[in-house]
Amino acid sequence: MIIVSGYLTVNPTERASYLDGCVEVVRLARAADGCHDFALGADLSDPTRVNVYERWASQAQLHAFRGSGPDDGQQAAILGADVREYTVNELQS
Repeated sequence: MIIVSGYLTVNPTERASYLDGCVEVVRLARAADGCHDFALGADLSDPTRVNVYERWASQAQLHAFRGSGPDDGQQAAILGADVREYTVNELQS
C-alpha cells in the first residue's frame, strides 16, 4: 500500500479557488483503479496550507493516475509543497 501525505502552500486569497479547481481531480482519483482514499482540504489554522492525503493499492496505480501531474493553472497556484510518498506493509490480524 502507498500513502501520500503532506501539504501544499498557496496564496491565502486563492486557496478557496484552488480547492474548487481540485474537485474534479478528487472525483477522478477516487474512481481510479487502486485508489482507496484521496483528500485535499483547507488547513484549519494556516490559511496558506492545503492538506494532502492519498491511499493507493500500489505505486503503479498511483503513478498511472498521476500522469503528468497538476494542470498549468493548478501548478501556478502552488507556492511550495512538502508531500511525501510512503510504502506501507499492512499487518494482518
